Amino acid sequence: MKAFKGYLASLFDKELIPTGLRTAVFVGSVLFLINHGLAFFRGEMTRDRWIAGSLTYLMPYLVNIHGQYAYRRKSLKTRY
Repeated sequence: MKAFKGYLASLFDKELIPTGLRTAVFVGSVLFLINHGLAFFRGEMTRDRWIAGSLTYLMPYLVNIHGQYAYRRKSLKTRY
């Protein structure tokens, strides 16, 4: 539970956010085009597609922050 709380706090860590956002924009855009590109360019985006498209950007951010958080925790454990 302590690790989960630490991860949640890391979602708003000013040191981790820039890398997380860059990853989310790049990876999210690629995934958005793969999954929703045709519908977007045809003007067929529904409310449900926009929700799914938003999650397409959220997941890479969450995964990137998790990776940075896990690396930070591991680094701190090996130092002491």
